[in-house]
Amino acid sequence: MVVRLWLIGLAALALASSAIALRPEAADRVLVPVAAPCTIGSGDDNGCEPLQAQVRAQPAETPAEPSPSIHGLRITLPRLGIDLPLDTGDIGRDVPRSGYAGRTPEAVALVFPGTNIPGRGGNTYVYAHARKGMFLSLWDVRVDDAVFVVRDDRSVVRAYRVTLVLPRVDPGDTGWLDPSGPERLTLQTSTGPRPEDPRFIAVAYPIDTATGTASRQQERR
Repeated sequence: MVVRLWLIGLAALALASSAIALRPEAADRVLVPVAAPCTIGSGDDNGCEPLQAQVRAQPAETPAEPSPSIHGLRITLPRLGIDLPLDTGDIGRDVPRSGYAGRTPEAVALVFPGTNIPGRGGNTYVYAHARKGMFLSLWDVRVDDAVFVVRDDRSVVRAYRVTLVLPRVDPGDTGWLDPSGPERLTLQTSTGPRPEDPRFIAVAYPIDTATGTASRQQERR
């Protein structure tokens, strides 16, 4: 009986091998023999490989880099007493237009959608109301004033220095929203309650840690 079963098994193996040979894609495959499992301590002496030895370490997956976010960041201008949390703006809600004065949130500075996260290069366009405790004191900004983007724990993400102050910018001049170019902060607030009132803009570039000065790159106007 044992011999008969062995012969049947051998015949089945031969049929399976023939079927593989008939399949055209089989020629592109390499069949790797797998060691038969055995039980440790079973006393078998057939050269089998213990199950534990057959387990191969899998390469660790590299965790995905988190998406850039302004969550938990603040903008501060110490000399002016400005210290506000950063959030993402909403064009439909915040931008004034004919028949709509805008509903920009209070007690926050907003990053204009489509511009960059601070420290990620290019332009970060930040705007807030010209109100006490917000960007009202931005009207008094001076060239060389320091600007910091910090975390909630006050650790500094990026330090900047103001290099350009423009008290009256046409609200139709959207070139200041360009996200490309050298890394910089463009800070904006209003000069009046009407959508057609000029905008107040200050531009700050990262401080060179080696020299303590901002990189005074020429604006492309």
